[in-house]
Amino acid sequence: MAKHLFTSESVSEGHPDKIADQISDAVLDAILEQDPKARVACETYVKTGMVLVGGEITTSAWVDIEEITR
Repeated sequence: MAKHLFTSESVSEGHPDKIADQISDAVLDAILEQDPKARVACETYVKTGMVLVGGEITTSAWVDIEEITR
């Protein structure tokens, strides 16, 4: 019989991981709205007073990432 280990992580509202996920999701949504065939691998890093959005994005769309982040 095979054993499987299941783990999960939960963070509360306002946690930097949640904020980072919301920003990445918003960037993805904005790009896909203009270019449904876009390829998006967006990562967001949050630290006090700073947000870094990066990754690989192949698209014909233009989105204002700074505006989305704010």
